[in-house]
Amino acid sequence: MQLDRRQHARSALSLTTLGFGTAPLGNLYRAISDSEADAILDAAWQGGIRYYDTAPLYGLGLAETRLNRFLRDKPRDTYLLSTKVGRLLKPATAQTRDGQGKWFEVPNRRELYDYGYDGVMRSLEFSLERLGLDRIDLVFAHDLDLFNHGSQAALDARLHEFMAGGYRALLELREAGTIAAFAAGVNEWEPCHWLTERGDFDIFLLAGRYTLLEQGALAQFLPLAEARGVGLVIGGPYNSGVLASGPKPGAFYNYDPAPPAILEQVAQIEVLCKRHGVRLIDAAFQFPLRHPVVLSVIPGGQGLSEMQSNLAAAQTSIPPALWQDLKAAGLMQSAAPT
Repeated sequence: MQLDRRQHARSALSLTTLGFGTAPLGNLYRAISDSEADAILDAAWQGGIRYYDTAPLYGLGLAETRLNRFLRDKPRDTYLLSTKVGRLLKPATAQTRDGQGKWFEVPNRRELYDYGYDGVMRSLEFSLERLGLDRIDLVFAHDLDLFNHGSQAALDARLHEFMAGGYRALLELREAGTIAAFAAGVNEWEPCHWLTERGDFDIFLLAGRYTLLEQGALAQFLPLAEARGVGLVIGGPYNSGVLASGPKPGAFYNYDPAPPAILEQVAQIEVLCKRHGVRLIDAAFQFPLRHPVVLSVIPGGQGLSEMQSNLAAAQTSIPPALWQDLKAAGLMQSAAPT
């Protein structure tokens, strides 16, 4: 199977419109075996996916080492890979390791935030070793957002730490050819906007903030990105699950149970999707790709059925009348490209 590709003009990187987000390979919320992980990766490869996003955080290194095993016999020029910097992993005991209740059956390690020059260099060196590679296509400064740092003051300190240190390291690595492109991977559009105004960035990873449910990035960040030639990868296109499962009890939104207002909004969107014979998940996947700066969408997939559903969503054609009806009903911003 062939998937569409989109090329980022500045970096010349060409990404499949469906990418593979590897957090589930790090045993997120439940453990999967190496054979299960390999089966999911094989289904993605057979489905035409050639862009893989990972991070040291995912399974405290487990996702990177699983990718190493799978990609080892694949010609390096046949796929693109992104990983992240901003955390260093330190040895720990089973009792003191991070991610208890989130990552299961993973190495005993703890996380240390470090967005400085040396920290970013060391993080990338460790990732290259875990991945078994000598270069990485795309690097994201991970979690420079309020969601992870808790207050604007703490986030501001981390942003300035990155610009004074890690940013310089990534510029040098890009110049040396060790990486082809870099920016940040975050859960909010505002840090993307702040960074774009202050540096020379290529492609951001934005999770959950440009979806069928949320288009706040349309007003400021996306126009700036388009003007600067900055690309965008969309993570979390289903807002942690509610746009995939629909408004059923227990559906998740932004890592927590969806509140009633979100369930009602999703229910209204789903009614219009059904009227046009479209699965909710297909509309949720395809929507971000309507914007010209979006290069790829990377939903997670912890099982073969989820991977097959994502592959089907990537191949679906959405009738333009659905987008028109969503706008007319006030369920989508009128300025959203469709």
